[in-house]
Amino acid sequence: MGRLAVILGSNALGPGGEQIAAAAAAQGAAIVQRHDGGDAFVLPHAIDHEANLRALVEQGCDRVLAIGSVGSLRPELGVGSLVCPDDFIALNLGDSIFADARAHSAPGFAPRWREEVIAAWSEGGQAPRDGGVYWQARGPRFETPAEIRLMAAHADVVGMTIASECVVAGELGLEYAALCVVDNLANGLTEETVSTEGMEADRIVNAERLREGLAAVLPRLGAVGR
Repeated sequence: MGRLAVILGSNALGPGGEQIAAAAAAQGAAIVQRHDGGDAFVLPHAIDHEANLRALVEQGCDRVLAIGSVGSLRPELGVGSLVCPDDFIALNLGDSIFADARAHSAPGFAPRWREEVIAAWSEGGQAPRDGGVYWQARGPRFETPAEIRLMAAHADVVGMTIASECVVAGELGLEYAALCVVDNLANGLTEETVSTEGMEADRIVNAERLREGLAAVLPRLGAVGR
C-alpha cells in the first residue's frame, strides 16, 4: 500500500490556498503545488510534470488526486461545480517522458481510483459530476469565443494542465484521478470577458469548499496507505 499524493492547482495559490494545502497535509498526503515556483508563478505550459511526479514516486506514492481549476464549456456547469472527468482531449500536446516505443501509450484516468474519489467526495462533501471530457488548451492565454464554441462541441470543461499530468503519471505507474473545480464560465458563455481578476471572488469561495472537502474526504481515501 502506497501513499496518496494531492496535486493542487492555481485555485490553491490565492486566498485560502495555505489552508487547502494544510488540510491535505494533515491527513498524511504528499503535496505538490503545481504552479508554485518559489518566488514566481509557473505558467501552465512551463510546468515540469515529470519532475513533480517523480518526486511523488520517490516519496512512496502510488496514486494521485489532482485538483484543477477549469472553465466551464456548458452553462449548466456553473461556477463552483465539481467535475471528475473520465476522458480528455489534448490533440496538440505530446507529453510523453519516453523517447522510444514506450511513448506509444494509451493514456487515461484510472477507472477504479476515479470511482473511489467520487464515492469518497459524495459521502464527505459536495458530490462531483461523474464523468465528462476535459479539453486541454496550451495556454497561458484564455481561449477565444470561437475556440470555445469548437471545444464545447466535444468537451465539458477546459483547462491547461490535467491531461499532460495524467499522461506522465500513467507512464510513471501512478494511478491518477482529477477533481476539477469550475472557477469561471469560458469566454463567450457570458457577456463578460474572462479575466483572472474577475475570477478571484469565485476562487475565494471555491477555496473554502476545497479545504472543507479535502479535510472530509482524505481520511476516506486512506492518505497514508490502504
